[in-house]
Amino acid sequence: MQPVQLDLERLPASGPDRLVTRLTGKLSIETVHNFIQTLRPEPAAQLILDMSGVSFLDSAGVGALVQLFVHRRSAGKRFALAALTQQGNAVIQVAGLAKLLPIHPSVQEALAQNA
Repeated sequence: MQPVQLDLERLPASGPDRLVTRLTGKLSIETVHNFIQTLRPEPAAQLILDMSGVSFLDSAGVGALVQLFVHRRSAGKRFALAALTQQGNAVIQVAGLAKLLPIHPSVQEALAQNA
């Protein structure tokens, strides 16, 4: 059985005040620690997470997204999710977080909204 993995890739739409990161793999109990450790100290004023490559999102992953959102908001920084998969969107809906977290259908729309 291969280890559960989550890869983070900085996308070209990133700039000095904005980081666009594509997540690929599972955002779950096995990967949330490294996810938070990597993204929490991010200094960019705007962080957009491209969730299109997330094959599985569990409650620990949702908790990590909320933790990152709250941390960034309290520091005066922006945060958005983009391109959630059907499974990811369902988990966010069930958790009742669709109204709390800024969610966009695509990275382009998140960029336009936060320009």
